[in-house]
Amino acid sequence: MQLKVSEIREILSAPGPKLDAVSTGYSIDSRTMRPGDLFFAIHGEKFDGHAFVADVLAKGAVGAVIAKSHAAEFSALDASRLLVVDSTLDALQRLARAVRERWHGRVIGVTGSVGKTTTKEAIARVLGSRWRVLKSHGNLNNGYGMPLQLLKVQPDDAMAVLEMGMSSAGEIAALARIAEPDWGVVTVVAPVHIEFFADGMDGVARAKRELIDALPADGVAFLNADDARVADFAKRTKARVVKFGWRAAADVGATTVKDLGAEGTEFVLEASGERSACHLKLIGLHNVTNALAAAAVGVEAGLSVAECAAALADMLPPESRGQTLRMGGAFLINDCYNSNPLALEAMVDALASVEARRRIVIAGEMLELGQEAESLHAASGRYIAAKKMDWLVGVRGQARAMVDAARSAGMKAIYFETPEEAGNWLAENLRAEDAVLLKASRGVRLERALERLVERRKPANVPGKV
Repeated sequence: MQLKVSEIREILSAPGPKLDAVSTGYSIDSRTMRPGDLFFAIHGEKFDGHAFVADVLAKGAVGAVIAKSHAAEFSALDASRLLVVDSTLDALQRLARAVRERWHGRVIGVTGSVGKTTTKEAIARVLGSRWRVLKSHGNLNNGYGMPLQLLKVQPDDAMAVLEMGMSSAGEIAALARIAEPDWGVVTVVAPVHIEFFADGMDGVARAKRELIDALPADGVAFLNADDARVADFAKRTKARVVKFGWRAAADVGATTVKDLGAEGTEFVLEASGERSACHLKLIGLHNVTNALAAAAVGVEAGLSVAECAAALADMLPPESRGQTLRMGGAFLINDCYNSNPLALEAMVDALASVEARRRIVIAGEMLELGQEAESLHAASGRYIAAKKMDWLVGVRGQARAMVDAARSAGMKAIYFETPEEAGNWLAENLRAEDAVLLKASRGVRLERALERLVERRKPANVPGKV
């Protein structure tokens, strides 16, 4: 939403010379800032945006929001282009809240331990088949990213689909106070970030429920009927509840679900007495649940079941979240963006459904699992072995426990400390007709294994290799 710098001064209580120039965008990153943007000098753990204020102003920023503690550093700059505030992060969030109050479209918040980015993309695609829709870019879902996404809303946007993430209690509640969601979608509660919760999964569930708690009485809560913890949120919300799922009774469901392996899934979408066949290109049965969440939102918004199915059929996976590629006759699944035990099992199930001569799992360490990290990694190793995978390649840290457990179960498994080493192993051992899954927590940077494979791409069936 474009605002005059003078209007923004009033919203942020930032005194200074009036400037009628209009902010055409908002940025916290000097590398991606465009001329006309208003720059917020955010002070993070590893950087301080104040170091780039002079640079962004020289590059055409309409202004810069700076902290009072740094104001003396910029006395030589044009005061009309500086907005001095107590906290630049607070200012960013206050401005986003003000924009939300001026814009009267519908906000749909999306959260969950697994699948929230894919579900957000699916919802935006379904709604976008009829309306102009703003959606969060990538997974910008925290106290910095979500306000920036909300600031991109245009007056003629009918809806905004915003991803809301958390690593501790209270974060989603804070995001909800900014975005004021009308509708809320919860995918799954899983062992993610549990090192930050003394009561484990119960704490994670309460933190995810903060989105549903924030909904107004005339709002709608979309809950996964197949997840008992999520379905239980219905007991505490004042909003109307719509449940989606295909294993338990739900308002929006799927029948005759077929796993097509590398070709995705097929199912019959059912809601409000309507039925429509749907071919989903996303690999893995877990994506049926994500699609049902999107269909539930679409039907509630006024789309037919057939319209929802048609929109979902065109959807491709978000970057590094189940993307597929072929190399030298082998089939690879790039799911490197993040991982947790539930998500890893779902993708191993997806790999098991792919026709292949050998199935190889490249699994990196899963982070933020707290005191249960070693046992959860070992359980994942046993699960992979039980699924009759041919090889497990563990990468970094606690992945060693995964490898040890898989070996104890009789499976071929090897451990590497770095993703580059895993990439070298894969480059030397990949054969035609192999199917490979690459999955890890973001901090492992497992995409580097894929990059190394591409760099060292070799013919299949290398003599003397496994």
